[in-house]
Amino acid sequence: MSADFRSDNVAPIAPEILAAIAAANADSASAYGDDPWTEGLAAKFSALFEREVFVFPVATGTASNALALSAVTPPWGVIFCHAQAHIRVDECGAPEFFSGGARVLGLAGTDGKLTAGELAAAIAAAAPHGAHNMQPAAVSLSQSTEVGRVYSVADIVALARVTHDAGLRLHMDGARIANAVAALKVPIADLTWRAGVDILSFGATKNGAMAAEAVVCFDEATAATFAFRRKRAGQLFSKMRFVSAQLDAYLNGGLWLRNAARANAMAARLAKGLAPLPGVSLLVPADANEVFARLPEPMSFALLAHGFRFHPWDHAFGPGAVRLVTAFSTRESDVDGFIAAARAER
Repeated sequence: MSADFRSDNVAPIAPEILAAIAAANADSASAYGDDPWTEGLAAKFSALFEREVFVFPVATGTASNALALSAVTPPWGVIFCHAQAHIRVDECGAPEFFSGGARVLGLAGTDGKLTAGELAAAIAAAAPHGAHNMQPAAVSLSQSTEVGRVYSVADIVALARVTHDAGLRLHMDGARIANAVAALKVPIADLTWRAGVDILSFGATKNGAMAAEAVVCFDEATAATFAFRRKRAGQLFSKMRFVSAQLDAYLNGGLWLRNAARANAMAARLAKGLAPLPGVSLLVPADANEVFARLPEPMSFALLAHGFRFHPWDHAFGPGAVRLVTAFSTRESDVDGFIAAARAER
């Protein structure tokens, strides 16, 4: 038996979303977003967030983050985030590029989370010489974090207060926001605009979509110029209906939340099975759908030899650390087979 725990990106397309893509292909439709799927997203997302929002479909998380940040950050701006944040480590300078030269500044914080105190100190120290310095402009939070922890509503409210008191805007990288909502069991509105988030990168690709994300603006002024940013970045697709149909199906009947809850449950099952094994240590609590553990080297080699796939995570936690990511499509047998193989090699 083998299973692939490298990332939720390796998962297939959810059947409901694949069917929606096929349905959108049944006939012709207007181009560049003038289609029923795209036009219907505003109402669907507004219902989800319990207020009017402005939604812009794009195809990748990098595009979503970079364009969202460019909308709230001038070229001379500083974007504060955690040192491990995806926008700083894994997006090849896209936020800096699309903002015209902004700086992404990484801060320390346990479990991939910023703290209000650390953020306030960093903002206060950022521009001692006025126009000679780049100016604080935005804060970006990853929900869930790069090590699978979640920000509570209280965490976000505290960070938003610091952000807004300093005149900055708050962005959320929600590549796995569905997993955070499923973990916390609160409305998504409570984790976003009600807590003080100004603009959201709403992810779907990691949770069952083929290639679909959305930038959600919570104020009309920010949204007013976003369509131009999206077009200039090559993210206004002529056949936009195939992106929008994915998001439409993703929200239909709560699929987004069911998929995330399933992935989270498989991560909890995996963590529970690994925890008692001799020589294994869990490195952080598995809040969402990622498990970080330190495995004995012979165990890791044996699991790989059995065909299980996962990534080493030495750069964050030192030798022997691995990352295991579950998805909506992860089966109980995948998890149980991994645990059984690990137990046999203890």
